[in-house]
Amino acid sequence: MARTGRDSSRRLCHHTNLFTSLTAVCGLTCLLAATLPAQTFDGLDMDLGNLPRLSRARTRSISPENFTGEKGKAGMATEGTGKNAARDLGQGWKVSPSVRIPAGSTFTMGQIKGAGAIQQIWMTPAPLDRTQLYILRFYWDGEKAPSVEVPMSHFFACGWGKYAQIDSLAVCVNPGSAFNCYWPMPFRKSAKITMENLDDKEMTLYYQINYTLTSVPKNTGYFHAQYRREAPLATKGLYTILDGVRGRGHYVGTYLAWEVHSPGWWGEGEIKFYMDGDNDFPTICGTGTEDYFCGSYNFENRETKRYQTFSTPYTGLAQVLPPDQVYQVGQRFGLYRWHITDPIRFEKDLRVTIQALGWQEGGRYLQEEDDIASVALWYQAEPHAPFPTLPDKATLTVVPKH
Repeated sequence: MARTGRDSSRRLCHHTNLFTSLTAVCGLTCLLAATLPAQTFDGLDMDLGNLPRLSRARTRSISPENFTGEKGKAGMATEGTGKNAARDLGQGWKVSPSVRIPAGSTFTMGQIKGAGAIQQIWMTPAPLDRTQLYILRFYWDGEKAPSVEVPMSHFFACGWGKYAQIDSLAVCVNPGSAFNCYWPMPFRKSAKITMENLDDKEMTLYYQINYTLTSVPKNTGYFHAQYRREAPLATKGLYTILDGVRGRGHYVGTYLAWEVHSPGWWGEGEIKFYMDGDNDFPTICGTGTEDYFCGSYNFENRETKRYQTFSTPYTGLAQVLPPDQVYQVGQRFGLYRWHITDPIRFEKDLRVTIQALGWQEGGRYLQEEDDIASVALWYQAEPHAPFPTLPDKATLTVVPKH
């Protein structure tokens, strides 16, 4: 009995010591929590899960009704494209909803000072069929060479100068010609957005650039987008989407405007990502063009025996022209693939290619000589390597087909 009593006493003493230790740890944790600054939300990375979180970020917006985005300075115009329509109502009644950009000129859509991020862009051009000659450029932190240089049509995944409904997370195109961009575009010192009109006629542009002024984390990269076109391909069966990227970053998106020059199925080619010193063979290799764009078996609807268009949050075959044909020479396609959940990360360098591969007699592959234009999208630490020279006006022009 005495032994049992001693054991019980030891257990009680052990439990008491354990309780005392836990109490001390909890007390220290609470003390540290009270003395450390609370983690603040910077207002970036917005999604449904973050919407209830409050921040010190400031919301601003640039449009023809407020060219500077200054607080309390919107809707003050007394001159503008809507002046005549507002002549009976005056200031504050849609006096300046748009701008007219003369032929051959560049218009600065917006300049922002300080740190923050562009979070949404809306614009609608007129005319729509000349958008391949309207060149968007974005400059971050005072850089001389743009980080984005892309025709408006291709930046918004409508490369053939005709309307296509785009229902993705990063880009939306809505009736009748509303172009929307949701790619986050952070900057630390400044941002500048310009539009160059390479057409021989004046263009009308309605636009709104919605942004926030806030701190930007050190590990945040800058948004880049680059356009290329080969018509026909310089190397038979092979197209380079992106090359010459130097630095650390991740690849986030591909848009292709593809015109086929051979009959039959044209999409057997593989996409390849060469990164961080890869030479003859890449680190990532796809299994077919429609596979990369998350479709299968020629994008064909088995009931209608035609191409089936689709537009989803991350990928789409949004445009087939003409839509009532299949496997015809001269058909045009618009395809996008956003790597939002699966970015292609690189540490030193990146090159991206895709094969133009069809079929010929005997069940053999055919290296095609198609017309392909592309937009590559990525984030990286600055500075970025120089872009190739933008193609000339003749190469940018899309010849309409009836």
